[in-house]
Amino acid sequence: MDKYNTEKSKALFFETKKYLVDGVSSSFHKAKNEEYPICMTHGKGSHMYDVDGNDYIDYVAGFGPMILGYAPESVNEAVKEQLKKGSQFSTPTEDLCKLAKKLTEIIPCAEMVSFQSSGTEANMHAWRVARAHTGKMKIVKFEGQYHGWADEQKVTIGADTLEELGPKSSINKLMNTAGQRIDTTNDIIVAPWNDAESLEAILDAHDDIAAVLMEPYMCDEGPILPKEGYLQAVKDMCEKHGVLLIFDEVITGFRLSLGGAQQYFGVTPDLAIFGKAIAGGFSLSMICGRRELMEKVHPSGTFNATPIAVAASLATIAELEKPGTYERMDTLGKKLTAGLMELGKKHGIKVYANHHNAICQLQLGIDRAPEDFRDCLQNVDRKAYDKLFLLATQYGVRLTSARGRIYISTAHTESDIDKTLEIFDFIFPMLKK
Repeated sequence: MDKYNTEKSKALFFETKKYLVDGVSSSFHKAKNEEYPICMTHGKGSHMYDVDGNDYIDYVAGFGPMILGYAPESVNEAVKEQLKKGSQFSTPTEDLCKLAKKLTEIIPCAEMVSFQSSGTEANMHAWRVARAHTGKMKIVKFEGQYHGWADEQKVTIGADTLEELGPKSSINKLMNTAGQRIDTTNDIIVAPWNDAESLEAILDAHDDIAAVLMEPYMCDEGPILPKEGYLQAVKDMCEKHGVLLIFDEVITGFRLSLGGAQQYFGVTPDLAIFGKAIAGGFSLSMICGRRELMEKVHPSGTFNATPIAVAASLATIAELEKPGTYERMDTLGKKLTAGLMELGKKHGIKVYANHHNAICQLQLGIDRAPEDFRDCLQNVDRKAYDKLFLLATQYGVRLTSARGRIYISTAHTESDIDKTLEIFDFIFPMLKK
């Protein structure tokens, strides 16, 4: 099996760095351990193609949005038709009403919706709604969970050691970006995830908490499943203390099920945040929830739910509603993750892989499901995963960097999975060198 030649990507990256900060437009575009990122020319279905002519099986999905794969015909056609009519009106349209109604029908908590353009913006809106409704200011978030890049949001989303986090009883509020204002963390309480007792203690100790905010399936660092009964326990605690429960479903929305993690796990929050896969690759996000909450705050935003994004979202949902769609992605995920576990045994490498519809997970150095962020820090072999990421890229498989998250799309095929496992069978022994 030959390693890919990517010299054109390398040359293009160093040329771009002369004009663009870091040579990329997002930190997601280049892994910390990459000398240079791969520059792509186009994507189609489950594959992407670079400037050197290499073909990659893709499990990054644009970091989540491409649930139908790249350049899906139905979405392309819907967007083309809308482009003929106009791309931005700053007025409502019939399709806007149609989309809002559809979302209230398929998402359990959604009595009303409000649109934004990105996950960060939707989180900012949801936090404001919670504070406006309760009259309280504090928000509980969980260590290792990401809710956007704004000052108040990007707190304790990562750490390299348990010492950095501090004890569970008083978790350090880690700032992750230069220039963040420290005082923006004053109203943030950070809790360990998957630990009902710790959350109960926090809620007992504070009477000024507006909301508990969480990824219901912790994907940004992990992925890590909620323990049996944990989500329901959190909901019960929130109701007991008069605190709102917010699910950040920017990643899980439309991937675990059409109704998101709340439908998949059977626990309905007060508010939820959706993004990424909601519009099949176009910029759209939203919050949704009970009517009495949603009517508290009315957000502005020039590009909220443009006609293009609305058309793309309606087309994406229509594809996902087709019978057997999620079952098929789940079957492919099962084949991939079972195969990865078998390859781990074959090559004497500790591997844990699991699947949940359109989200799969892969961790090295551990052969069981991690329980929380601290478990990942202590037991998951991040250096081995970083090496695997580079090797996979060099031989034609695109993985998310520094994370064990794998995205399945409706465009993936059994032959994609077979080829992926063949490549992993070839590169796994290299991890031991």
